[in-house]
Amino acid sequence: MQASTAGPAGPPMSAGAGVPPSGAGDGASRTSTGGGLPLSGVLVADFGRVLAAPYATMLLADLGADVVKVERPAGGDDTRAWGPPHAQGEATYFLSVNRNKRSLALDLREPADHSRAVELVRRADVLFENFRPGTMARHGLGYERTHALNPGLVYCSVSGFGPGPGAALPGYDLLVQAVGGLMSVTGPGPGEPVKTGVALVDVLTGLHAAVGVLAALRERETTGEGQHVEVNLLTSLLSSMVNQAGGYTLAGAVPGILGNRHPSIAPYEVFEAADRQLVVAVGNDRQFAALCEGLAAPELARDQRFVTNTDRVAHVAELAEALSALLAGRTAAEWFELLTPLGVPCGPVNDLAGAFGLAESLGLSPRATVAGDQGPLDLVANPIALSRTPPRYHRRPPHLGEHTEELTAWLDS
Repeated sequence: MQASTAGPAGPPMSAGAGVPPSGAGDGASRTSTGGGLPLSGVLVADFGRVLAAPYATMLLADLGADVVKVERPAGGDDTRAWGPPHAQGEATYFLSVNRNKRSLALDLREPADHSRAVELVRRADVLFENFRPGTMARHGLGYERTHALNPGLVYCSVSGFGPGPGAALPGYDLLVQAVGGLMSVTGPGPGEPVKTGVALVDVLTGLHAAVGVLAALRERETTGEGQHVEVNLLTSLLSSMVNQAGGYTLAGAVPGILGNRHPSIAPYEVFEAADRQLVVAVGNDRQFAALCEGLAAPELARDQRFVTNTDRVAHVAELAEALSALLAGRTAAEWFELLTPLGVPCGPVNDLAGAFGLAESLGLSPRATVAGDQGPLDLVANPIALSRTPPRYHRRPPHLGEHTEELTAWLDS
């Protein structure tokens, strides 16, 4: 990927010309930031905070990018104060999305710090920001000015509702879940909307931001020019609602809350086993027949109400009643052991401890361990598996301003 500091005429693979040292001089910078990884040598100026942008930049950092997290000296990223829970005296919310980064504390209202921010942008390959639209421009760091300063810069703006009429709206995940339609299809029943148990819209938007930045970096290899990548919570959510959103745009269907049922597939819901809840997620007629065999009720597969998926959806309440009576006879673990070998998708409703236990039992390595101040920190691993250049976890989430001295020395040089 072409370094933005070289300008459009620079060599196509000169990335890293602006990458700062990390305590050992310029020659050590690539090793310290993940040399040999896919994004080694890419410098990211990360002005993001809270979740969507920090999640995106952490994914890039795991893949070798050198991410410099710019924070205000008084308090830093808001999530540093979002606790409990805490680990080693720090909020786990902040720790969960900020590994492999360095913290540079700058007050953009101070001339010296503002100059350093401008210099960081001049040397960077990528800039992330998720302030309200117009905030960066007021600090002299908007896209038009930074593009003139650094034509190869990929500038990523993450907002709640875009730069137009929605620019003034606050981009909180819960708000977007409500106005963006997700809560209208989520909950125990009609008239009982419920948010998801995690800030899912922020995470999905962060993923879209990372994809957009990678696409812009790839295009820069040909043109030498950066561009403005814009993503927002609302349209990221609408895109991520896939079949539900497509049903509306294509057929005018406005879905409602179905609880744990699916609008187009049955049986696809939660049932009560003898000891706990069990999910059965049958996706086709063959799987339904196998389920009926496993339940010792093959006659259900021949019942005219349940022969095809369309039939089952039309008679989902009767089907659920019949299955509930059968599934109540064994524990969730027993059903899992019996039905899974038959090709029936099913499993218990786990808590997070059970979920991590399952992933570990399957050899999926869901944890990433980094050295902390008081011992190892167990973070959640990057889910991307690469056969030659897998993600690397070389740096714990930074303390506020931890790397300010080394970075300001480099920026002032």
